[in-house]
Amino acid sequence: MKYYNLNFSNTVFVLISISTFFILIYNIIHYSPILGYDAEAHFSYVDYLSRHLPRELKLPSHSETREFFNPPVGYLFPSFIQVFCRNLIDSNNLLSDCQPIYGKATQIFQSILYIVTICINLYTLKLITKSKNIFNVGYLILISLLAVNYRTISMIRGEPYILFFLSLFLLVILKMQNSDYNFGLEQVFYTGVIIACIALSRQWGFLLFIPLIVLLFYRNSKRNYLIFWSSSSFIGGLFSSWFYIGLYQKYGSFTAFNMESKGFSFNNHNLSFYLPNLSQLEFLFTKPIRPNLDNQFFSIIYSDLWGDYWGYFSFTSRFLNDGRNQLMIGDYLARVNIVSLFSTTIIVYFCYLSYKKYKSNFIVQYVNLAWICSLIGYLIFAIMYPTSSGDTIKSTYIIQAFHLMVFLASIYFYDLKRLNRKIYNGILLTLIVVYIHNFQSYLSHFPLSFYP
Repeated sequence: MKYYNLNFSNTVFVLISISTFFILIYNIIHYSPILGYDAEAHFSYVDYLSRHLPRELKLPSHSETREFFNPPVGYLFPSFIQVFCRNLIDSNNLLSDCQPIYGKATQIFQSILYIVTICINLYTLKLITKSKNIFNVGYLILISLLAVNYRTISMIRGEPYILFFLSLFLLVILKMQNSDYNFGLEQVFYTGVIIACIALSRQWGFLLFIPLIVLLFYRNSKRNYLIFWSSSSFIGGLFSSWFYIGLYQKYGSFTAFNMESKGFSFNNHNLSFYLPNLSQLEFLFTKPIRPNLDNQFFSIIYSDLWGDYWGYFSFTSRFLNDGRNQLMIGDYLARVNIVSLFSTTIIVYFCYLSYKKYKSNFIVQYVNLAWICSLIGYLIFAIMYPTSSGDTIKSTYIIQAFHLMVFLASIYFYDLKRLNRKIYNGILLTLIVVYIHNFQSYLSHFPLSFYP
C-alpha cells in the first residue's frame, strides 16, 4: 500500500508538470502581451529603453510612458530583443514592427523563468522537509492552481522577475540559517546582488525586506545576522539606489507613481471597499467579472487570483468582440470562485499550521511575516491611491504574497503525508478535481495568434 501511495504522488507530480508545460505553450501561441494590463505603456517603456541600448541605460520619463516609475529589470530582455530585431529586419517603422517579436520572445523567456522559479522553490522545500527528492506534489498542485500565474508571465511585467529572485532569496536565507551565518565575502556579494535585483524588478520588492528587520529583534545571537544582512543590504543598495534616487530627484519621491496620492485615510474609500454588502457579495459567486465588484478590495483580489475578474485572458475592455465564450465566462468564473473556496481554505489553514508547528524555524518566521507585510503594504497602497472602479486592485501586483503563502502551506502539506496518509490523499484528490475544473481559467480565450 505504501508503495502505491508514493507512486500516486509522483504520478500526480508528473501529470501536473506536463499540464503546466501545456498551459505555458498554449498561452504563448494564443496570447499577445499587448493585451495585458497597461500594455501600451509597458511597450512604450521598452521602445524608449531600447533606443539607447546598448550604448547607455536611459530610462523613460512620465512624458514617454505612464509606467515610468517601474524599475528596469523587467524591461531589459524585451529591450535587447528589440535592439536585435531592428538591426535584422527591413521596415519603415522598426519600433512598431518589432513589438510582436519581442513580445512573444518575452513570453517564452518569462515562461522558462517561471519553471526555473518553481524548480528552485522545490529544491528549497526539499532541504526544509529533508525529503529524498524534489517531487513535492503538494507545493506543485497549490502553486499551479493560482490562475494569476499564467496571466502574469504572459505579459511584459516585473513581477515574474520578483518571483525568480525571491526563490533565490529564500534559498539564501535557508542556507545562512543552516550555517548559523558562517559566511564569506562571496555569500555577501551574491546576496547583495539578489537584493538589488529584487529592488530593481518592482517597487513591491521592498516589502520583502521588512521582515528581516523585524526578525532581528527576535534573535538571541544578533551579531553575525546583523553583519551579514547589513553588508548584503549595503551592496544591494549600492547597485539599486541609483534608480530610486533618480525618481526622487525628478518627481520628489523615492516611490513615485502615476497617480496623485490622497494620503493614508480609511475615508478614501466607501465601506464596500473593506466590507462588501450582501448584494455586492452575491456577484462574487454569480458573475465575478468587471464591473460587478467595483472597488471591492478583497472580492476583486480573490476573483483575480483564482479566475479572471478583469477579463485580460477572456475579452478585456478594448477587445470585447474578439474574446471567446463571452456569454458564458461569467457563469464559469462564478463556479471557479466557489470551488476555489476549498483551495483558499487549505492554503490559509496550512499556513497557520506550518507557522504554529515550526515558528522557531527562521525561514518559516520570515515567509510568514513576508506574505503578511506584502498584503498589508499593498492594501495601504490601494487605500492611498483610490479609484472608483478599483483599477489599482490586481492580484498580479502582489503575486509575491500568494507564492509565499503557498510555500509556507506546502511545508505542513508535506508533513501531513507522513502524519495521516488518508487525509493527505483526500485533500490532494480534491485539489486535483479543483485544478481540472479551473483549467480553462489558466488559458487565453483569444483566437490563435490574435494580435490587435
